[in-house]
Amino acid sequence: MRKTMTDGHMTLIFDAHLDLSMNALEWNRDLTRPLDEVRQREQGQTDRRDRGQGVVAFPEMRRGRVGLCIATLIARYVEPGNPLPGWHSPDIAWAVTQGQLAWYQAMQRCGEMIPITDSSSLRHAVELWNSDASNDRRKPIGYVLSMEGADSIRSPDDLLSAYKQGLRAIGPAHYGPGRYAPGTSADGGLTDLGRQLLREMRQLGVVLDVTHLTDEAFWQSLEMFDGPVWASHNNCRTLVPNERQFSDHQLEALFQRDAVIGVALDAWMLSPNWVKGQTRPEQAGVTLEHVVDQIDHICQLAGNTRHCGIGSDLDGGYGREQCPTDVNSIADLQKLDGRLKGRGYSSGDVTAILHGNWLRRLQQIWEP
Repeated sequence: MRKTMTDGHMTLIFDAHLDLSMNALEWNRDLTRPLDEVRQREQGQTDRRDRGQGVVAFPEMRRGRVGLCIATLIARYVEPGNPLPGWHSPDIAWAVTQGQLAWYQAMQRCGEMIPITDSSSLRHAVELWNSDASNDRRKPIGYVLSMEGADSIRSPDDLLSAYKQGLRAIGPAHYGPGRYAPGTSADGGLTDLGRQLLREMRQLGVVLDVTHLTDEAFWQSLEMFDGPVWASHNNCRTLVPNERQFSDHQLEALFQRDAVIGVALDAWMLSPNWVKGQTRPEQAGVTLEHVVDQIDHICQLAGNTRHCGIGSDLDGGYGREQCPTDVNSIADLQKLDGRLKGRGYSSGDVTAILHGNWLRRLQQIWEP
């Protein structure tokens, strides 16, 4: 796991946050097909603003050597009066994430993906992508299964079942109120169920993803949970002032826990003057240089490159209309190699940021 994994041309990329199953099941995207075909089939559809604008498909991931990822299950429960989209009971939400799990299993059966659940399967996935680069476009994409927002876990007693199904990380919160913790655009701390969930996660060794937690819930979680922690897709509040991002104080607390923070590519999280629903990337001049700014801030604050990675979230409910202007597909993550080197980062540092830090952290968690 300590070797540099390059094919002489492109560095392997580990993307720590992709909502693949949500895109497949809720938006009817066949991710096995070429991206142009996925976009073409959505022409004229108006149910979502990103129709015809998607940037993620398996062929594009392989073209950009995005061979490893953390992939999500996600289904929000909404109480009466909650205006956010979601499901009207935890049982329905559980059934939705079970359907998403079935999609990942279907992708495994047809050779598109392979699950990563322990150090052995991690090594196997890395070895596949570290072999014969000319065969990249036929290699299965390795994925670690995570849950974004824990609402679909009917009770903490379900966690053991989910773990046996391959779930290895949980972010208790997403947007708005949550059964376990409030998230972005909400207030408050962990619920009693949330505290119970964290205890069960610690028992099983499930990773706590602190992304989307309110500040109060963030600090409560770090205080009571002494297991492995990361932030799959989060940016810096110093650069883009918003409670969705982490303050320097929060980042420093994560460094103390040896966490890795995946920098996200959602344009509103990269531009301090973004107005949701109005601003477009070209108006704000958002490019991959803004992503490098986020990476550089984390690395400078830490004094090293050990704690930064990529968590693109490039399929998280938006497409080209809310991406950096120099990103047409997820394959363009590969451009970060040159952008980082242009800022003075060494080849070893770039390798750590693009995949090495996530691989090291997973190995530490599974082989302490």
